[in-house]
Amino acid sequence: MSTTHGAGATTELTKEQVIEVLRPVQEPEIGRGLVELGMIPDVRIHGRNVGVTVELPTPISPSKPAIERDLRAALATIPDLGTIDVTWTARVRASGGGKSDAQPIKGVKNTIAVASGKGGVGKSTVAVNLAVALAEAGAKVGLLDTDVYGPSIPLMMGLHDKPLMRNGKIVPLEAHGVQLMSIGFILDPNKALIWRGPLVAQLINQFLNDVDWGDLDYMVIDLPPGTGDVQLTLVQKIPISGAVIVTTPQDVALADAVKGLKMFQEVKTPILGIVENMSGFVCDNCDTVHQIFGSGGGHRTAEEHNVPFLGEVPIQTAVREGGDRGKPVVAAAPDSATGKAFAYVAERVAVQLAAEAARKPRKPTIMLRTVGS
Repeated sequence: MSTTHGAGATTELTKEQVIEVLRPVQEPEIGRGLVELGMIPDVRIHGRNVGVTVELPTPISPSKPAIERDLRAALATIPDLGTIDVTWTARVRASGGGKSDAQPIKGVKNTIAVASGKGGVGKSTVAVNLAVALAEAGAKVGLLDTDVYGPSIPLMMGLHDKPLMRNGKIVPLEAHGVQLMSIGFILDPNKALIWRGPLVAQLINQFLNDVDWGDLDYMVIDLPPGTGDVQLTLVQKIPISGAVIVTTPQDVALADAVKGLKMFQEVKTPILGIVENMSGFVCDNCDTVHQIFGSGGGHRTAEEHNVPFLGEVPIQTAVREGGDRGKPVVAAAPDSATGKAFAYVAERVAVQLAAEAARKPRKPTIMLRTVGS
């Protein structure tokens, strides 16, 4: 240990001293301290030099620069401090969900329901690009297509294989780093599915319980339009961590989106926010934005119902091309206006889930490593 005696003596640097100066430093999006949230799992001391590990609650963290700035400023108040080393990791925490007595899917930390009150608003496009964006950020992600009457995930993700069985479980397919399951992988794509509600509920149960999903940080669930059997089956069987409501700007879509929002609120499912899809057409040749369906409706609706607004996603040719070719725009054209918009939506969803998880009580774990000078 580094201890100097006499005039101008420097006392031994301790874990408690480091932790105390870090205690006021907050995670800006969540609004609580890093120490309180258990985001400082490791402190290393080497004489007067300090190393700190920060464990972010999401792999997509807009707060990282602000956290590092505030953390370094706090540590700099320690007298005679040497170097500061900051190591970054990420660990997604389980955020729970609505129905408390529902059984979670084994190994799945967070379930995200992507819903809309009506068809034709690009709900599946949002679900696909949300899942791929989270996977590209480093998360373990699954995508479950529960739109049994109109499964589009196989086409949009570029897969048409049949899933295999292993140890009595269905093995999900994989594309773009995402685990996938859809009835479209099982049925003849040229035949219509003519099933009544009980059979649909049975299929959803099988997808939840008989698929070997493994360990996932996020499962994105693409729901059919409306508020029917599939939605009710899901909220009864598993705790939904949060719902993402997809709409377009015009009034007829917004009115139906509100119905979907209200349904999730009635079953005590957290609303992660509203996505305004098709929020203006971006001309490929002139970059001019044409407000085909109006503008601002999603933002206004979010404000009126006191739920987060997750962002606006414009229309671009690349979205249609990517969906038809099995290459989601967030992967095929990440620097496009639409690709960036979907990445921002994924960031906001991850942050909202991290905030939900932070509301659960937990004990912070802090390790100390002290090395002689």
